[in-house]
Amino acid sequence: MRTLDERQLLEELWRKGEPLAVFLHTPFCGTCKVARRMLEVAEHMLPDGLLCEADVNMTPKVVEQYKIRSVPALLLADKERSGKPEIVYSMGSVGDLLAQIRGVLS
Repeated sequence: MRTLDERQLLEELWRKGEPLAVFLHTPFCGTCKVARRMLEVAEHMLPDGLLCEADVNMTPKVVEQYKIRSVPALLLADKERSGKPEIVYSMGSVGDLLAQIRGVLS
């Protein structure tokens, strides 16, 4: 998972051409650690470069712009950036995460 700072994340969210899945977290969040483990497993079944991460403490503009209300969160943007990215807060299983991420790939 590539780690992005706020500038890089904003650029990625505006750049068309490839779908994007961004794991938003905080360093001391226990639920975030569990979600990270599931995403690390899912990452092996996804195209390279699709999944990246950002610490919401370091990305206040992104949090405000996309109205992130809690962590962990997964921000899913299609390749055309045709609308607002989908925000997923429920991360029940690796299978659920894969289905949600693959939905943005199509």
